[in-house]
Amino acid sequence: MFAVHSVYLKPIEEVDKYLDPHRAYVKSLYEKGIAICSGPKIPRTGGFMLMKATNKEEALEIMKHDPYVIHGVARYDVIEFEVRSRADGFEKFL
Repeated sequence: MFAVHSVYLKPIEEVDKYLDPHRAYVKSLYEKGIAICSGPKIPRTGGFMLMKATNKEEALEIMKHDPYVIHGVARYDVIEFEVRSRADGFEKFL
């Protein structure tokens, strides 16, 4: 399992220019069964996603195609972790 953390590198007005393409990209990750949950941080200085990937390199490769990265308005950090405890029903995401 991977926790993906984004940090905005530009002012929010610049980030918002790419919000619709970013949301479309994230939607495609849900459709492919990669994304589990996602959303902006509060305050809105970046975002967070839980995702399934084979390894950290694959997770980084997936995120480098995000319009935010392509246009240089955000960067992603990926943290790999092992799920040892979970709520009932969460196993369908593993």
